[in-house]
Amino acid sequence: MDPYSFDVDADNFQQVVIDGSRHVPVLVDFWAEWCGPCRALKPMLEKLAGEFQGRFILAKVDSDKCQNLATRYGVRGIPNVKAFVGGELVDEFSGAIPESEVREFLARLLPSPAGELHIAAGRARDQGDLAQALRLLGEAAKLDMQNEAVRLDAADILVELGQLDEARRLFDRLSPLARMDEHAQQVLARLGFAESGRNSGDEADLRERVARHPGDMDARMRLANLLIAAGRHREGLEELLEMVRRDRAWNEEAARKAILAVFSLLGGQDELVSTYRRKLARALN
Repeated sequence: MDPYSFDVDADNFQQVVIDGSRHVPVLVDFWAEWCGPCRALKPMLEKLAGEFQGRFILAKVDSDKCQNLATRYGVRGIPNVKAFVGGELVDEFSGAIPESEVREFLARLLPSPAGELHIAAGRARDQGDLAQALRLLGEAAKLDMQNEAVRLDAADILVELGQLDEARRLFDRLSPLARMDEHAQQVLARLGFAESGRNSGDEADLRERVARHPGDMDARMRLANLLIAAGRHREGLEELLEMVRRDRAWNEEAARKAILAVFSLLGGQDELVSTYRRKLARALN
């Protein structure tokens, strides 16, 4: 069995193509048995997948048997090859083009040496080897000193390792445009809560202060920061929400702003975000 070429259908498309492309580019070849040009292109793609030894994965989709997939991705004629990177469709070509043109297509698609190291760092992080991931990102940065995505991922790992000063230094070197990216906003929120949590004090002492004086907003904010920095997002959000209910305007609406920062941290599609968006809206009205 070829480890770099797979028959894919609706059952495994998400796993092989969408999820798989977050680690390595995936080419999806939409073909059919009756299609003459498909019979010429498919073995060439299989040969290249073997030659490139995992630098890309070939996913072969029988468009007759998987008409829903073909319709979803706008296949109007076959063969149609679509390239996915990072879970997104990024490029495509149609027809049985010559091998030289396929190689040119791959050259545009495949990552640079720095990009390869960046991908390898992602794999190491997924496996829990943060030190190896950070080392690979450092090598990638040496090869491509302008790659802000590498710098951002390194800052994110440094936050996880508790090296907050170094993480802040890397983040502050990002361009204003790079800081607007959704992932950058998540890293910034994580870093901010980690920095605040580091200086918040002892959880038991803070809970005692809040129990004695429920209106002690400083204690509640410190407790919320501590909880969120520890990944206890729901507990932290509850403290922040109580602050909004008690004194929305306190410290220039710091609690409301902190809740929005948690939303950025968790990502807009998180179920917890949806729940607390509704709770925040009720508290503000």
